[in-house]
Amino acid sequence: MSLINTTIKPFKATAYHNGKFVEVSDQTVAGKWAVFVFYPADFTFVCPTELEDLADHYAEFQKLGVEVYSVSTDTHFAHKAWHDTSEAIKKVSYPMIGDPTHALSRNFDVLIEEEGIALRGTFVVNPAGEIKVLEIHDNGIGRDASELLRKVKAAQYIAAHPGEVCPAKWEEGAKTLTPSLDLVGKI
Repeated sequence: MSLINTTIKPFKATAYHNGKFVEVSDQTVAGKWAVFVFYPADFTFVCPTELEDLADHYAEFQKLGVEVYSVSTDTHFAHKAWHDTSEAIKKVSYPMIGDPTHALSRNFDVLIEEEGIALRGTFVVNPAGEIKVLEIHDNGIGRDASELLRKVKAAQYIAAHPGEVCPAKWEEGAKTLTPSLDLVGKI
């Protein structure tokens, strides 16, 4: 069963955020757009490139009213240590959630049980707590924050314009489609 259009499950976790340890929960996320970016582990190889890319685009996500949460099965203490020692991770100003119990990774169905780490899973969650976009990669394949931004904008557009859909490669301001019998076989 796909997680698309399902509501995120209740959770509580500790994150490292702006020099502090903070609690994050499903209640923290409620009422706003959110992006959860799961990655395998701190102090690794592809992961810092992805988190740095997200950090470089974080202001754009914030302008859209979107909070970004990175999540790995490391502890919030490991996140702090990584933040303090990596030039790429020093750029991160969004919450870095620790998931040492694997509860969040299981909730989002990205846990590799036998390894105790998460797959590269990306989830866009609307203000009602529903998953509107999900993408799961093999751990050797990095993601692109600019493509994620495009998907967030499309999800927000569709939420604000019921009955319209965004075609392939849709960019903000481009033409959308209104599905109807008149379009069948004409695209």
